[in-house]
Amino acid sequence: MSLKNYEFWFVVGSQFLYGNEVLETVARRAVEMTDKLNASGNLPCKIVYKVTAKTNSEITEIIRDANHDPKCAGIITWCHTFSPSKMWINGLANLQKAWCHFATQYNREIPNNEIDMDFMNLNQAAHGDREHGFIGARLRAARKIIAGYWQDAETQQRLGNWMRAAAGAEFSKSLRVMRFGDNMREVAVTEGDKVEVQIKLGWQVNTWPVGKLAEVMNAVTDEEIDSLMKEYESLYDFATDKIDSIRYQAREEIAIKKMLDSEGCCAFSNTFQDLYGMRQLPGLATQHLLASGYGFGAEGDWKVGAMTAIIKFMSEGRTGGTAFMEDYTYHLVPGQEYSLGAHMLEVCPSVAASRPRIEVHHLGIGDKEDPARLVFEGHEGNAVVVSLVDMGGRLRLICQDIHCVKPIMPMPNLPVARVMWQAMPDLKTGLECWITAGGAHHSVLSYDVNYELVKDWARIMDIEFVHIDKNTTVESLEHDLFLSDLAWNLRR
Repeated sequence: MSLKNYEFWFVVGSQFLYGNEVLETVARRAVEMTDKLNASGNLPCKIVYKVTAKTNSEITEIIRDANHDPKCAGIITWCHTFSPSKMWINGLANLQKAWCHFATQYNREIPNNEIDMDFMNLNQAAHGDREHGFIGARLRAARKIIAGYWQDAETQQRLGNWMRAAAGAEFSKSLRVMRFGDNMREVAVTEGDKVEVQIKLGWQVNTWPVGKLAEVMNAVTDEEIDSLMKEYESLYDFATDKIDSIRYQAREEIAIKKMLDSEGCCAFSNTFQDLYGMRQLPGLATQHLLASGYGFGAEGDWKVGAMTAIIKFMSEGRTGGTAFMEDYTYHLVPGQEYSLGAHMLEVCPSVAASRPRIEVHHLGIGDKEDPARLVFEGHEGNAVVVSLVDMGGRLRLICQDIHCVKPIMPMPNLPVARVMWQAMPDLKTGLECWITAGGAHHSVLSYDVNYELVKDWARIMDIEFVHIDKNTTVESLEHDLFLSDLAWNLRR
């Protein structure tokens, strides 16, 4: 589904104490707020005003309906007046969708001349928020609290980011991942408990034979390849005369896409150690599929493949780019410390600074033909790298803030796409923190999400979240991880 296919239900809290006139005003204002928020351009999904709830039964019914509506990705609650929150317990205790407590009020300012007891009875958001907040805390509910004036762009943008995370959670619950072969032999971090992942995140992760892919490839027609070649020509510069290699990548892409689509999969993984019946490791084929929104993990890393698909989904409509990434090497000159990220073939061109080139070079691994691939530099800008790891008994999502730069050297003999960045808080401290937390060598690099959006997704999915930013120290992270270990072990 597209982000635009999801909606969020606006449930406003009140009670009968203030009379029908107040309730009518509350409902009218709720409709006005809904319309203006939808028209703001800052929200990726539609808000639907549902009810001004005054009783336990109303709240329980609307939450039951939200749980069973596939279009509903979450509820947004707001207490215009004072809403006694014991009546919210039954509904919220059974809520299965994401929840945002919107701590706002209808009026921006206190009206000096007009404020009287009638105004106070109607405008009790500050009162209602605290009652509503207590019941959320008492239930230990996973919720997002957004405080701010509802017409401010910053408030709307935070609400929009949370919507992306909540919709990403719904997308995750039905995500299917196609594994072509197993993970790279003897590698630890690409392993993981697929049953636990399906329980916690909803992912269905299964294997399809590479030989089956080879069969589908053999059935691809020249007409299908010709059509995709035209698409390549419109998007990329051909910097090679080895057209047969490019056509073979087109054959691979068409076959992979057919298999993904036939099984409803949005992400896949493969490994250079299992290419039975194939002449080349998919390079250009994988990169173009990534640019189309599919997720990918190299060397059998299905976790990063799924996370790439989810972050791409949550980034819909944004243009910074999201890519499968791997830390390759460092530049350790004092005052010029950078990480260089790349991969053998499969970095997504959505992060390219300029029009990518199709080139053919020797791979040196996998013992197959030289594959075509896209070569480019990543663009400048703030970004994050995200890694999901299996800690045994729980999943940990690690997010590090980075700043991408134009590579400080051309590296003319490096025949792959590359992105260079400054890690936060600095390369050495950031590296020590990443390793301390168990971060993988594969990650998702995205210019389109920030740590708050990723944290919201982790909270909704009920998994551990670790953030490395400009203020993180190794000591503070070690302390946080120690406490986190205690807390998560108590939950087993």
